Parts: sequence; C-alpha cells; structure tokens
Amino acid sequence: MSKSLVPEAKEALNRFKMEAAGEVGVNLKQGYNGDLTAKQAGSVGGQMVKKLIESAEQGMKNSR
Repeated sequence: MSKSLVPEAKEALNRFKMEAAGEVGVNLKQGYNGDLTAKQAGSVGGQMVKKLIESAEQGMKNSR
C-alpha cells in the first residue's frame, strides 16, 4: 500500500480534476466515475495536462 507523502496534494488534485472536467463538459461525481467513456476520461486528462503545461510555460516566462 502506498502512502501519500503530501496528503493535502490528493485534495488539490481532486479539485483540479473537477475543474478540468467542468471545462470540457464532463460531469464527474465524488468517488466512483467508472461509468465514463474512454473519450470523456481522456478529455479530462488531456485538459489537466494542457493546464499544467500552460502553467509551466507561464512560470518560465515570469522567471526570465
């Protein structure tokens, strides 16, 4: 069993996932979401990656 090194990170990631899902029009429920299609799940994950990349790019611009 793996133990989270930063327990607060789990809740932050959950909020981030819910926000990304809302942006792509996927209704996530708290808890189990196994009824999502692969397309829906992929769109949520893709939106999360897109936002992370945008954030990293913005951070690099600000550090110049």
